[in-house]
Amino acid sequence: MRKIREVLRLRLEAGLSIRQISAGTKTSVGAIQKLLSQANALEITWPLPEDLDDGRLAAMFYPGSDPTSSSRYQVPDWTTVYQELKRKTVTKQLLWEEYTARYPNRCYSYSQYCDRYRHWLKQQKRSMRQTHKAGEKCFIDYCGPTVPIINPQTGEIRTAQVFVAVLGASNYTYAEATWTQELQNWLLSHVRTFEFFGGVPEMVVPDNLRSGVNKACRYDPDLNPSYQQLAAHYQVAVMPARPYKPKDKSKAEVGVQIVERWILARLRHHAFFTLADLNQCIRSLLEDLNSRPFKRLPGNRQDAFKTLDQPALRALPKHPYEYIDIRRCRVNIDYHIEFSQHHYSVPHQYVGERVEIHASERLVQIYFRHRQIASHPRSHQFGITTEPGHMPTRHRKQQQWTPGRLKNWARDIGPDTLVWVSDRLDEREHPEQAYRVCLGLLNLSKAYPGSRLNASCRIANREGLNRLKHIKAILQSNRDKLPEQLPLHTELPQHHENIRGPKSFH
Repeated sequence: MRKIREVLRLRLEAGLSIRQISAGTKTSVGAIQKLLSQANALEITWPLPEDLDDGRLAAMFYPGSDPTSSSRYQVPDWTTVYQELKRKTVTKQLLWEEYTARYPNRCYSYSQYCDRYRHWLKQQKRSMRQTHKAGEKCFIDYCGPTVPIINPQTGEIRTAQVFVAVLGASNYTYAEATWTQELQNWLLSHVRTFEFFGGVPEMVVPDNLRSGVNKACRYDPDLNPSYQQLAAHYQVAVMPARPYKPKDKSKAEVGVQIVERWILARLRHHAFFTLADLNQCIRSLLEDLNSRPFKRLPGNRQDAFKTLDQPALRALPKHPYEYIDIRRCRVNIDYHIEFSQHHYSVPHQYVGERVEIHASERLVQIYFRHRQIASHPRSHQFGITTEPGHMPTRHRKQQQWTPGRLKNWARDIGPDTLVWVSDRLDEREHPEQAYRVCLGLLNLSKAYPGSRLNASCRIANREGLNRLKHIKAILQSNRDKLPEQLPLHTELPQHHENIRGPKSFH
């Protein structure tokens, strides 16, 4: 390094001799004499101008000393090299060969070419060192490797996903295994994470997992409604990492790597038969992980958590979050919406409108424009739940039909009609599901005499016909008017003049 500025200061300001300057700067006497003579020629005085930096000062004494302006080697256009390397089949070796072919006498060697490119590339990248405040952020992600769990009855192997959460300031880590990364497991893992920490951070930074983020966006990601509801319950902000920017959640990336190394790697030789057994092992190894001393800092994650994050976390709400499945659908023409193969009624004036279903374990609530319009106890069976107040007036009158009223009407037509109607009411889980077909049959008495209808029901009962269209076909074909066929006798008489016994064949 040339000590031009120091030599000028010692000569022009301190007034030292050339030999004193040589002893102080470890520079030869000849070099100092040459430099001072050039300074006199350039009429340089002390102090130097404030805007004169070392590069410009060196250029005054040593023109052409800038190594980047060397005429011996042709410096490649690194920007073009960077863009070309983005192509699938392009390599640095190929680009170097093209470069040497273009500048055969002024080219760098391949090793120098690669080294200078790496140096240029480092200058282009800028990593902002993030400062994490106590209790501010919790970073969340899933491990890549899964853990196999064996069904002890069938021997079937099913893999479990490993959820990881890391607090920003203390690096305090939580991990657990779940069957899937689906929405319910994703949300309930958050609940157990907050319970493990004993408090709630200000912000959660997840990856753009489909369960949490419906549509990833660098500036305005679209969160899942259930995820938004969990955030509102715990009063926590959700800030997903930018797509393809793993440094946004570097704490989670490192936490995942540590969990894989210090927990999953230790369990690689173990066989698990239940998810609970796996989580029990993970919990015991998690305590060891959080107690391991830091390599460069004093203490460990447990101590840092108690000192930094734990006092800054906000208190948990009185009741934990209960998973609510939120879906959007359109009200059907029969003023019912379908959820989990069960139909629930809404006021009939909302037919055709898009509504939002909030389904918990015990209750199904329907919202229209953030206003609740219906609520029903949740049923986990196939069927229909109808609130009478949701029905139009004419439908409400129709609902006044009862099994007894239908049977009385059928009895007036005939006993076979009563049997057919009773069978239809009994074969359904809910008698209301058979009202339509029974009313369809009984209303046939307006077009056909009761005797014909009863005769048609007799044929249907005998042949096991349980559809209304079968009875209509009997009436339309006049089959009920045909004489009934006598049963055929298939037994042969034992004694008859035309039957010879075994004695006739001796």
